[in-house]
Amino acid sequence: MAAPPRFRETVFEDYPQIAELESRYGLHPKSYEEWKHLWVHNPAYYDFRRWPIGWVCENEDGEIVGSIGNIPLAFEFGGRPLVTATSRGLVVDTRYRAYSFPLLSRFFGQKEVDLFINTSVNEKVSRLHELFHALRVPTGTWDRSSFWITNYPGFSASLLSRKEFSGPRVWSYPLAAGLFVRDQLANKSVRTKPGRAQVKFCTQFDERFDDFWKQSRKRGSGRLLADRSRDALKWHFKYALQKGEAWLLTVNRGSRLTAYGILCRQDNPSFALKRMRLVDFQSVDESQDELKPLLVFALERCQREGIHMMEVVGFSSDKQRIIDGMNPHYRELSSWRYFYRTNESSLSASLREASAWDPTCYDGDSSL
Repeated sequence: MAAPPRFRETVFEDYPQIAELESRYGLHPKSYEEWKHLWVHNPAYYDFRRWPIGWVCENEDGEIVGSIGNIPLAFEFGGRPLVTATSRGLVVDTRYRAYSFPLLSRFFGQKEVDLFINTSVNEKVSRLHELFHALRVPTGTWDRSSFWITNYPGFSASLLSRKEFSGPRVWSYPLAAGLFVRDQLANKSVRTKPGRAQVKFCTQFDERFDDFWKQSRKRGSGRLLADRSRDALKWHFKYALQKGEAWLLTVNRGSRLTAYGILCRQDNPSFALKRMRLVDFQSVDESQDELKPLLVFALERCQREGIHMMEVVGFSSDKQRIIDGMNPHYRELSSWRYFYRTNESSLSASLREASAWDPTCYDGDSSL
């Protein structure tokens, strides 16, 4: 049996070993520049005199055999700022898997944190979150995705790969034709045009987003709000936008920004699947009417660029009704993805109400 590891706080010099450990267990590590960016350019990081960037455990030879990141986020509720943390990249070597619990306890044991949020919880660690009394977010369906096929041959080839079909690739073509015909008969193909909505693709967050954030704070004072100021959005999506792995769509009335959506590339390399996911949508209009033209605009680009599918996960019921009205497919996810925990009883009571939330994948680590 392996000797018990030693736990300590992560330092930036640990990156090579953490990246190697993540790569060994299929987590696709970021470059050092992007990894360090999660903290050093994070507007919330400098609100604290001291903030641990994570924790590692080392074996008796000084090798890192477990790691978890600790990223500060800016949230507010009822106009009050909340010290918020999200974890990232929990990974433990197989021989030391029993020490996942004490590693995660370092994250949940932060006394100065008001709110813990994790939005990429998989089936391997969902039970651990429940042991730490983390709760499922009370709105949205976070164990199911809604999606549209935007490239039938590519999607079919990926599906056969996932099903471990060993026949020739040519079999994907009749499957693609069958899926296409079925979608046409079931009206799964979205043909609605954007109409009067002025939907555009943008390459950067400009001053309009600061004005939009001010309006959002006034309108959503009774809900939990993640910081969507221009600085926060630029930090969050900097590298994804630079590499073309994120799309920023805006809906405008004249020169006024009335809604925006952000999609991120969420490919599955194991099955050669090209996928875009809507990770955030915000609107000044409570009716959410601008969601549909924005989605149609994004679907058309997916088709042009050969993306196999576009999906959405976890939106609140008013947004999900619009999504359901666009006749998507559905797939079950392996676990509930969005968990939270608080250190305050009064805040915990408020957050048990669905009306306190407007959750999206922007909230935690899944779009980082």
